[in-house]
Formats: sequence, structure tokens, C-alpha cells
Amino acid sequence: MALDQYGRDIDYLRISLTDQCNLRCVYCMPEDLIFQPDEKLLMDEEVLRLASLFSELGFRKIRLTGGEPTLRQGLPSLVQGLVSLPGIREVAMTTNAVLLKHLAAPLKAAGLSRLNVSLDTLDPVKFRNITRWGSIQDAWNGLVTAEAQGLGIKINA
Repeated sequence: MALDQYGRDIDYLRISLTDQCNLRCVYCMPEDLIFQPDEKLLMDEEVLRLASLFSELGFRKIRLTGGEPTLRQGLPSLVQGLVSLPGIREVAMTTNAVLLKHLAAPLKAAGLSRLNVSLDTLDPVKFRNITRWGSIQDAWNGLVTAEAQGLGIKINA
């Protein structure tokens, strides 16, 4: 088991799947940011190998982050692979929820257990101003769909 500097067990691994995002929140990302090319990112096999090595060290939970992890091609398949690793008890994801309307069901079926969602406001104008081109309705629809699929949801506001 890994320990932090205060002697506490560390059983939680965060894996950033991409630096890309479908929003450009003013506090997070410049509008004209140039992203890493896909060939510079870890391939699914590399993510699974890394997670497997950490599970052998006693890590039991994985949180997928980004950028926006729902932009990753084949995400449900990757989640299924992570969930199937010996010792992994939970795979969760941090997201802006914009694409969840179409991904919540396959992600739940793959074994994703819960979501952390950044939601700065419910006001459509403020949402657009903060995200620069996002739609609160898309995020809300994603949340409703995820909840209907039985995914646990924590909202960071």
C-alpha cells in the first residue's frame, strides 16, 4: 500500500485521458489553446497497463479526468477494461456533462460508478459567458440522463 507524507493510505489514482475540452471556461483554458496531438497521449493499452501496475500497489479507485474525458474515443471500452482489473473497486469520472446524454448509458454498462460534474451556474447566459460556447441545457440533459442510468453524481459548483 502506498502512503502519503502523513502516513495515510493512498488508494486513489487520477488518470488524465486528454487535454482537450469541448468548453473554454475562462478560469481553466484559453480560447486558442493548442492541444497535444493524439499520438502524444497514452493509448488505451498504456492506460490499462499503468492502472494495472498501480492496482498491484494497492490502488483501488480510479478517477478519469481531462480536459474533458468524454471526448476520448472508445471511452466505454476503456472503462470496461479498467473495471475488469484485479483489485479495482471503483472507476469514476470528472466531466462537464455536456456529452453525457449520449454516453451515460454505455459508460454505466461498462462499469462506471459515479461522476464529479463541474457546474458553475444554472443561468444560461452566465453559463455561456463562463464556458465561452457551452450550453447549460446540454449539461443539464447529460446530468438527467446520467441520474436516470443510476450513476452517482457529485456536483462541484
